Amino acid sequence: MTAHVHYELLHTCKQSGARLGRVTTPHGSFETPVFMPVGTKGTVKTMTPEELMALGSEIILGNTYHLYLRPGEGIVGEAGGLHRFMNWPRSILTDSGGFQVFSLKAINKPSEDGVIFRSHIDGSKHLFTPEKSMAIQQTLGSDIVMAFDECTVWPIDKTGARQSLEKTARWLERCVNAWDHDKPQALFGIVQGSTYADLREESARLTTSFDLPGYGIGGLSVGEPAALMNDMLEALMPHMPSHKPRYLMGVGSPDYIADGVLRGVDMFDCVLPTRIARNGRVMTSEGDVTIRNAVYKRDFTPLDPACSCYVCQHYSRAYIRHLLSVDEILGLRLTTWHNLHYLMQLMQSIREAIRNDRFGSFHAEFMALLAEQARSRR
Repeated sequence: MTAHVHYELLHTCKQSGARLGRVTTPHGSFETPVFMPVGTKGTVKTMTPEELMALGSEIILGNTYHLYLRPGEGIVGEAGGLHRFMNWPRSILTDSGGFQVFSLKAINKPSEDGVIFRSHIDGSKHLFTPEKSMAIQQTLGSDIVMAFDECTVWPIDKTGARQSLEKTARWLERCVNAWDHDKPQALFGIVQGSTYADLREESARLTTSFDLPGYGIGGLSVGEPAALMNDMLEALMPHMPSHKPRYLMGVGSPDYIADGVLRGVDMFDCVLPTRIARNGRVMTSEGDVTIRNAVYKRDFTPLDPACSCYVCQHYSRAYIRHLLSVDEILGLRLTTWHNLHYLMQLMQSIREAIRNDRFGSFHAEFMALLAEQARSRR
């Protein structure tokens, strides 16, 4: 397979083994570990591309399922691809639609061929197959495309987890066969196996046998305890190629990111920072703050006194609470802006700690701080 995406391991932290790397795509390069904001329907909610770039974002996500339903991949293709359609000049990763098999399972009917689902918009029936997912993503024109997989629920018995990972491997082979290798895009496979270490190893063996440009780790952060997720990462990483990027799918909380980096993860994504922002919750150096609460009605300090973002430099908690309480769109923009800035700065601090061979200390200090903040909120 032509390597349209290239990963370079820049440094391994002597203290912890965490990785500093660089991924290069047809639309630029970015250092890892990286957090990728999610632009489900062709936009990161409330943010302009220019604002995202100002925050330091080099890569964002698009959602194949949602873009297929609206506006349709054909329209995006007519516009010249997703980059031009949404005016985003940097890298884009698209998921395969496989997660919607999991998250919308009540309206889906899986089979060996693919998944028949009813649109959450109008109830119309659609068939998603590995081949169709690849065709849609090729039309969207993203830099990194994900193989169509089956994400398991948690908990699941071992027989079900094995059947799912074996189906995911068969679907991956179909994705590879359907893929136009000359397209300036790169296909990532996805490792499944739920919370069974031996199944994770088996899935890694099957998935990496295709020698793809990178690999996703799916089926984690779906309700299992954090310690169990970390156990799976530790069991899995020795079986993942060190010269390829490792993408822990659907993870965006600061503690999970720090734990993932410690165990060798390079890429993360999640709707968490934007979703909680729209509910009035912001990430700060002092822990999460629910800014909608009445206690902030006369609080004229920034969201986070230690933050240098545009929002904290110009607006108070009281004002942002007011905006949220009267359903003004600006309130949602400001909380989203701040949360994305927080995570971008966290990733920068993580990369610097790896570069300076002190990520082990950084991780210990950061997790202790989060634990203390949690205790103080009780």
